[in-house]
Amino acid sequence: MKRIIYILLVLGLFTQGLSGQIFKKIFSKKTLTEQTEGLPEQSEGKRNKANRQQAGLLKEPTDSLQSPGHSLQDSLLAEETVPAPEINPDSVENSLYSEGLSILIEMDSSHYFDDPGLDPSFHFDANTDSLIYEWQRQALLIFEEDCLPSPTDTSSTAELTYIQGLADLPNIIEMPYNRLVRRFIDLYLNERRKQVEAMLGAGVYYFPIFEQALDQSGLPIELKYLPIIESALNPRAVSRVGATGLWQFMYATGKMYGLQINSLTDERRDPVKATYAATKYLKSLYSMFGDWSLAIAAYNCGPGNVNKAIRRSGGKRNFWDIYYYLPRETRSYVPLFIAANYVMTYYAEHGICPAHNNFPPVIDTFMIHQNMHFQQIAEVCQIPVHELQLLNPHFRNEIAHGTASKAGILYLPMEYSPVFTELQDSIPRYKEKELLASRLVSVQSGQAAPGDAIVYRVKKGDNLSVIASRHNVTVQKLRNWNNLRSTTLQIGQRLLIY
Repeated sequence: MKRIIYILLVLGLFTQGLSGQIFKKIFSKKTLTEQTEGLPEQSEGKRNKANRQQAGLLKEPTDSLQSPGHSLQDSLLAEETVPAPEINPDSVENSLYSEGLSILIEMDSSHYFDDPGLDPSFHFDANTDSLIYEWQRQALLIFEEDCLPSPTDTSSTAELTYIQGLADLPNIIEMPYNRLVRRFIDLYLNERRKQVEAMLGAGVYYFPIFEQALDQSGLPIELKYLPIIESALNPRAVSRVGATGLWQFMYATGKMYGLQINSLTDERRDPVKATYAATKYLKSLYSMFGDWSLAIAAYNCGPGNVNKAIRRSGGKRNFWDIYYYLPRETRSYVPLFIAANYVMTYYAEHGICPAHNNFPPVIDTFMIHQNMHFQQIAEVCQIPVHELQLLNPHFRNEIAHGTASKAGILYLPMEYSPVFTELQDSIPRYKEKELLASRLVSVQSGQAAPGDAIVYRVKKGDNLSVIASRHNVTVQKLRNWNNLRSTTLQIGQRLLIY
């Protein structure tokens, strides 16, 4: 629904703090005169009547769309005869005037859309805050103490800034603005400010993974912000209904898209595998609805609920048209997605400082065919345990799981690749009874390890014979335990000795 009002009313709305107005057409007095040329002259009485009708003092007959004595010229001349208000030369509205003449403003009522009773708090839970605290405690994220927030701007100027910012986003997906979207933008900029700083810091690690998968799948890159709403970039996030991981896959949906889920591995928490599964699911939803807002809504509540909302709305296929037929949580989902796109793009303009990211800069990927406890890997390869936990959230109980028939994927900081490659087959035998007592761990040499291992660092002057004699073992056993193809050793090399 669109309305035409005088600039006097616009100024009144601005002074009362109302928002949501967008200006589409501006007509000067000259334009009004041109539009009335050639129309029959009307009496002063009729002009006054039209003026009173416009001001709400007289009402039009309800049984017809237009009264016989009321013409286009009446309306236009009535607008022209209204006295112009005083103009404050310093006001924002002053820019809307042209040579002090009257202005007609056509306002799009979609910008007034709001749902005051909607509470988006169910998209934010204590898991997110606890993860931020843990990352901060481990110095993986460091927040700037001198980062000062910009004052909250609730004026019409802020509204125009939001509208222009959304319009300027290099997106394929439509990003409309309304009061509901504004409430969620303000939520991120104020109440969830610390979380935004953390997500910007963590995004340095996660966003490139999302962007690569989306680009390879031919999907809009802006979909990388869906995990902002789904999990706040927490790969271990679990919803109250069991949705898990960055992309919040339900068990059945994760299985459907090829993710391994068992007692030792949950690939819904694997940032890489879950992202590629999500791209397949999103592509399927878009092919089903042909509209990204509906596809995003279906990602949240399932395609069945979106189809039901479409039917109940009489076949409408626009998110805002079926809004009140969708589940309550999904109603906030698309506005939050729009708000996340805005805030994650224009955070600097609002005084938000990204947390400094201490995640490992380069990651290497290994295929493992034996179970390994994180503590085994950490102690043998001298890798901090918290880095293993950070990079491998898909392994449950801190056991990297892999078998001869189905390899597991282990992510490690690149700097530890050489030592892991060297000792990979020996790591499972280190403290085996203590850490993997209930597991059958295969030994490639075919020989069972006699007990727990110790890690020995080769020193200057060492050779296999000296080391074997010192630990009362044979050279052949040393070579078998450490998969050595020659007797040559390097200073600092690690050997497992049982």
